[in-house]
Amino acid sequence: MLVFVDYEHASRFEQEGTDWLLAARARITYRLEDLSGMPCHLVRYDRVTPDLFERLGVEAIFISGQGTAPSKYRAEETAAFADIVRTSGLPVFGFCGGWQFMAGCFGAELEKIEVPDGHEDDAIITEWPGGRMAEFGYHPIDVLDGSHPVLAGLSEAPTFRHAHGLHIPNPPHGFQTFASTPATPVQIAIDDERRMVGTQFHPEYWTDEHPDGRTMIENFLRWAQVT
Repeated sequence: MLVFVDYEHASRFEQEGTDWLLAARARITYRLEDLSGMPCHLVRYDRVTPDLFERLGVEAIFISGQGTAPSKYRAEETAAFADIVRTSGLPVFGFCGGWQFMAGCFGAELEKIEVPDGHEDDAIITEWPGGRMAEFGYHPIDVLDGSHPVLAGLSEAPTFRHAHGLHIPNPPHGFQTFASTPATPVQIAIDDERRMVGTQFHPEYWTDEHPDGRTMIENFLRWAQVT
């Protein structure tokens, strides 16, 4: 059994125009089932407990991104899930905000994206309301070391979907950086000992035109010995 933890704050789903997000969560759950050949359970981050994971027989954890400010999350709501990430020994793959949560469990800190001089006109860069800079859309990243099994079959500049205005500039101890962009120095981080992968982009939103996310998730499942 896989578990896909929805890390979106409940208040986001109360906003108008978010039905697509609910549909996306279901679609990603089905995608994980199709790639792994096993059931995948979708659960909210604040409903996660060790007892639930034991009853389900969880073999790997995937963590969604989120569009809510980190300051909205209360420690008591995330404590049980954070403890599982730190101590369960299960393989974990965090997507975007899921990676940020995972990194935070090991002491890493978030920062706003700052665009380096000379990269203001990069296609990946966009300005969100309020002047907040972000990386958005389907764009390539720069692979620094393609020898890792999780990156097998990818080019030196694979394309993924981006949607983030925050990032982890310094990954936690044990994580190595495998890809970057000028504004986001840590696009892929992997901890071999813990069997953890974090991406600042969204591999789960692959398309027929941009299938690299599917390749990466398939690689993770094999590397983590889930399939």
